[in-house]
Amino acid sequence: MVAKSPLYPEDQLRRRAMGWAITLKVNPDQVQIRRLPGKWGSCAPDGIVTFADDLAGEAEAFQDWVIVHELLHLRYRDHGKRFKALMTALVPDWRELEKQSRHSADREPERRDG
Repeated sequence: MVAKSPLYPEDQLRRRAMGWAITLKVNPDQVQIRRLPGKWGSCAPDGIVTFADDLAGEAEAFQDWVIVHELLHLRYRDHGKRFKALMTALVPDWRELEKQSRHSADREPERRDG
């Protein structure tokens, strides 16, 4: 008998994001995994949430910070008091994880055209 193959890292990341979506009671129209130079994720006004493909290789706590951050933008477009309060309730060490993100030496800088 052949053992089941594990999910690809991108599929695991997508599944993790959908688990958080249920917890947060949000419903993204689409969850994409793509190359995102210079950032870990984004949330578009049309409900499409995108995560960097290399996020799949990061620690789960770091993934949670990025996932929760982007999914919360489906409720709150800015980083106001409610946004930060929920981040703290759901990912208590998010501020430390955010600092790690800013100082990550292996991320390419975001390119801005025009």
